[in-house]
Amino acid sequence: MMKLPPQSNHYLDTILAYKKEGKAIAHFNISNLDQARAIADVAQELQQPVIIGVSEGEREYIGVKMVRTVIEELNEEYAIPIFLNADHTYTLEKVMEAVEAGYDSVIVDGAKLPYEENVALVRICTDAVRMYEEKTGKRVLVEAELGYIGQSSSLNQSLPEGVSEANLTTVEQAKDFVIRTGIDMFAPAIGNVHGMLVDAEEPKLHIDRLKEIAAAIDIPLVLHGASGNTDEDLRAAIDAGIALVHINTEIRKAFRDGEMNYLEEHPNEVAPYKFGKEGQEEMKKVVRAKMELYAK
Repeated sequence: MMKLPPQSNHYLDTILAYKKEGKAIAHFNISNLDQARAIADVAQELQQPVIIGVSEGEREYIGVKMVRTVIEELNEEYAIPIFLNADHTYTLEKVMEAVEAGYDSVIVDGAKLPYEENVALVRICTDAVRMYEEKTGKRVLVEAELGYIGQSSSLNQSLPEGVSEANLTTVEQAKDFVIRTGIDMFAPAIGNVHGMLVDAEEPKLHIDRLKEIAAAIDIPLVLHGASGNTDEDLRAAIDAGIALVHINTEIRKAFRDGEMNYLEEHPNEVAPYKFGKEGQEEMKKVVRAKMELYAK
């Protein structure tokens, strides 16, 4: 098995401890405070650590530093670790913006690029983050993705263009990619897809391929695009070596449906905190089910 120098911080220690127990930590994206509060409430109820992620678009909407402030306040209020991840980030400028704002981790996304360009982008970003660590003493985890699984958190009629069996991550590519980029966490393409398919089953995950990658790489593996996958597939992926599982589309849909149901019953309501509360409650159902599943 390929070995990398051990590097540790509270975030990484928490991930590795869960993985050792055959569990995975849940990662959920947010677009507003209602969603952040819903996730924190469930994590507190279950007494489990959780990762809150914000993509470039979500960060621009909420505010890069505002998100960091919200997570800091939640960590003061709740007795469980809540980590903050800069999800799917496409340029060095945006990577460092999040790192310098105090995020715990950042995902460098060059998955749609040709292989060598992906490696080059991730390496440049990893080096910049390591230089920041040397100057500040703050450890920031860097994750990257290999093998295209789409980019949009949406409800889809068919697989996103470019997503195919041919783009599954190979063991050889995975080993080369991790060594050359120096990343802390790795997200392979194993049949997972961003977004959810409407009126169709999600593709089955390639668990055998995942096992091969997990046997060859000694850093935490991350499953993106897990919305809509069956409980059986998700548990099999965790048992095969996945340490973090990302969900976005599924909780967005639940949140939206909760608000829409409330507004259909109360068409004259204009107070956002009232219909937002219903969005939270529907979202919590999904968050709770996922966190319980991952920690079985």
